[in-house]
Amino acid sequence: MKRLLPDPTNCWALASGLVLALSFPRIDLAAVAWVGLVPLFLVMERRPFRSGFVAGVGFFGLVLYWLNIVMTTYGRLHPVFSVVAYLLLVAYLALFFGAATWAACRLRQHLGLSAVLTLPVLWVALEFLRSFFLSGFPWATLGYSQQSVLSMIQSADLFGVYGISFLLVLVNAVLAECLRRKEAGRVRALPWAGLIACALLFAANLGYGYWRLGQDLDGRAQTLETALVQGNIDQSIKWDPTNQRRTVDTYRELSLEAHAATAAELIIWPESATPFYYQDGGELAEAVTGTARQTGAFLLFGSPAYEVVNRQYHYLNSAFLLSGQGQALGRSDKVHLVPFGEYVPLGRYLPFIDKLVVGIGDFSPGTVSPLPLNGHRAGVLVCFEGIFPELARDYVRKGSDFLINITNDAWFGRSSAPYQHLAMTRFRAIENRIWVARAANTGISAFIAPSGAISTQSPIFQTLYLEGKVGLGAGGSLYARIGDLVPGAFLVLAIWWLARTRRRLEPAS
Repeated sequence: MKRLLPDPTNCWALASGLVLALSFPRIDLAAVAWVGLVPLFLVMERRPFRSGFVAGVGFFGLVLYWLNIVMTTYGRLHPVFSVVAYLLLVAYLALFFGAATWAACRLRQHLGLSAVLTLPVLWVALEFLRSFFLSGFPWATLGYSQQSVLSMIQSADLFGVYGISFLLVLVNAVLAECLRRKEAGRVRALPWAGLIACALLFAANLGYGYWRLGQDLDGRAQTLETALVQGNIDQSIKWDPTNQRRTVDTYRELSLEAHAATAAELIIWPESATPFYYQDGGELAEAVTGTARQTGAFLLFGSPAYEVVNRQYHYLNSAFLLSGQGQALGRSDKVHLVPFGEYVPLGRYLPFIDKLVVGIGDFSPGTVSPLPLNGHRAGVLVCFEGIFPELARDYVRKGSDFLINITNDAWFGRSSAPYQHLAMTRFRAIENRIWVARAANTGISAFIAPSGAISTQSPIFQTLYLEGKVGLGAGGSLYARIGDLVPGAFLVLAIWWLARTRRRLEPAS
């Protein structure tokens, strides 16, 4: 009979992952993240790796459900292959949860280290590893669950989103230790050291948040009147040559309307707003240039581009900046490309795998190059580059006075993904204390202040423009200076801890 019943450990672990997922947009129950990992931490010693892996499957399976929309609707994959690809990615990401619980149990068993001490370090170390390993996919880092609670995330200007992750795991680990006091027929003492450290860090984080929010984080001496144009171009017809003129006209008319109403100094169109090679010139390119001339405003727009090097074409996902006279001021190329979306990893050896994105060929990465804008500089993050903290930091350290995120979230449909994407981009503003202007094809377009507050945002799948003032100048932060030094140190510490357990197991000579 027992064989027919599900393993209670797996059930608790799966429930933990599913509950934790509820703390992310769109459900966005931020408070759940402070207790969501407790069931997992209570049962992890029975199945150290499996329990964490199962929790990871539940978490990523629910948070990333929208991948099936991308792959079937726009990638034209058969539903069976879509589900297989989705499950493979979820399983890969779940390995990081499993590795954290396995390592914590191993360190307790062989070094006597409490999970209260090791779990926050291991969790952050593995989140950091996930951000760059195999090109990196830091979607749904635990700290992002608090994006709607401004007072809790102001410390991102100290240690980035990883500092919030650390505190969340610490609270869950301490609660779990308190609940598992009865063990092996005896009652263990409360983990007072962990409780006190947890209470102090939580209070310090919250106090720092209120203190920072009490300051004028968002005000700047100089501002730029900006219009974000949301063309709402259907993805299924976006690259249809017969629809190119209509696409350009949509953006042009909205831009003229926005400038007439707001006297915008800068107009921003989203990623790939011009579904043709602007650099080749022609009638459509002239219509884009004419928009800048008619408004007299700077115009930044997304467009594919290419370079010829040694007779080979290198395709780029780019943003062009024009002056109010229609002169090209510069081009910024996407640095961090989407695997299987903009290029195929090991494509030379895997010719049977095609990209999900319709279109041009494999893209090549660009370099971090802020664009000059009337004595200031703008750093451009294209699409999911907004989820990479180190990339936004690189733009700020190279002199960017504000950040622009252009994206095409039409791929996500009406799922939770556009809301998750925006939530992560908010942290880039806080980490660097800088304004972010975000233009999305189908939404969500938004103005994000250095405090992380969204001054205005658009609904999805509506054709419109947003107006707002963007402050110029980065406010300076500890994170901008040290970057990911702390999670990097945690990764080194985790490796050292695990190396010590290996030596302990070796027989004495």
